[in-house]
Amino acid sequence: MPQPHASGHFRTDYANDWQLLQTRGQRASAIAGVVLACLFPFLASPFQLDLANQVLIAVVGAVALMLLTGYAGQVSLGHAGLMAAGAFTTGILARETGAPFWIALPASGVAGALIGFVFGLPSLRLRGLYLAVSTLALHFIVIHAGQEYETRRGLSSGVVIDPPSLFGAELIDPRLWYAALFVCAGATVLFALNLLRSRTGRAWRALHGREPVAEALGIPVARAKVSAFVIASTLTAMSGSLFAYYRGFVSSEAFSLFLTIQYVAMIIIGGMGSILGAVLGATFVTLFPYLIEMAMAQLPGGESMSSLVFAVNYAAFGLVMILFLLFEPQGLVGIWQRIRNWFLLWPFRQRPLK
Repeated sequence: MPQPHASGHFRTDYANDWQLLQTRGQRASAIAGVVLACLFPFLASPFQLDLANQVLIAVVGAVALMLLTGYAGQVSLGHAGLMAAGAFTTGILARETGAPFWIALPASGVAGALIGFVFGLPSLRLRGLYLAVSTLALHFIVIHAGQEYETRRGLSSGVVIDPPSLFGAELIDPRLWYAALFVCAGATVLFALNLLRSRTGRAWRALHGREPVAEALGIPVARAKVSAFVIASTLTAMSGSLFAYYRGFVSSEAFSLFLTIQYVAMIIIGGMGSILGAVLGATFVTLFPYLIEMAMAQLPGGESMSSLVFAVNYAAFGLVMILFLLFEPQGLVGIWQRIRNWFLLWPFRQRPLK
């Protein structure tokens, strides 16, 4: 059957379905993207590198939430709490035991998996808003535990973490951080894409479509739900660990409910049910505050409005979410697909018959 994204390309056997890059155009685009990504740190300024590193960390967390909500259909408002769990696990291990990066990062993932299993159990009985509220409790529990640790250890400014060391080199240079985070983000995307093509991923899609139908087809609904929470929580906690290492400290104030809203916005604005949407949404939401600040600086009297930047950011962020929900429910992926199809079909594109 023809692919909707590759005009003139036809699948000739089932093996084509297992190829991530099925056409020459896709392979060429992937190679060009990797080359540009490798050249970027040598051409970018320190500020641009910092933005890119923030985006790469956000990609890991956004892909995790997309797997849970966009594919498995399980609503979660505890994303910031899971990131905090991973960050505090890393901070405590680094401070109390001096654990290196290659131990603290997997340990944070294990902590996230355990929390995801515990808070995934209510999904067997709860749905919709009730499930969202139960996951919201996760946020408050983890943040309270982190605050208690900071108070008892007298860490008023948070837990300071030394720069991690990889292959004998400390990750201090933003270029080294970019390389490490690019590998982590790329590995997360590849893991998610392959997972979605497995039996587990297909079960999540069926679960999202219609739970009673999925159960009638013989899909173990309970196991699919819990596995979605465990895998997504593991990736989220590891993104929190990367965030802690990159910032060099952990503080409960860094994981507010607004952070959860930002990640929900990433998958909505990017496009639900799409890994590419998670990447685009993470990029857009991460860069959006800086774009608003730059736009305000260009206005007459922009310096005098510096105190209003935060208020304008919040207002503009909410407005953008509403506009996407109303006018572009498919998100940035929908916009990208229309642009791509226009070029694929030009000059033979015609208006549909009414």
